[in-house]
Amino acid sequence: MAVFLLKVIGLSVGCAIAIKYIGPRLSVPASTVNVLIAVWFPSLLMAAILAWRWQERGQEIEDGNEKESGVKR
Repeated sequence: MAVFLLKVIGLSVGCAIAIKYIGPRLSVPASTVNVLIAVWFPSLLMAAILAWRWQERGQEIEDGNEKESGVKR
């Protein structure tokens, strides 16, 4: 558990440093589209990852049920 927390804190510190020092060097024009991308992209990315994991977990459960019952689909 402690290793996981250290990884999360380390990643957070790395992201914060990147935003503080590298972010201002990027020339991204202030536009509505860029703001929408910045706001929605992390949420959409997380939703896609979680949907993918949910689908994989569902397949694992179905495979386990087939092995237990001996039924093939």
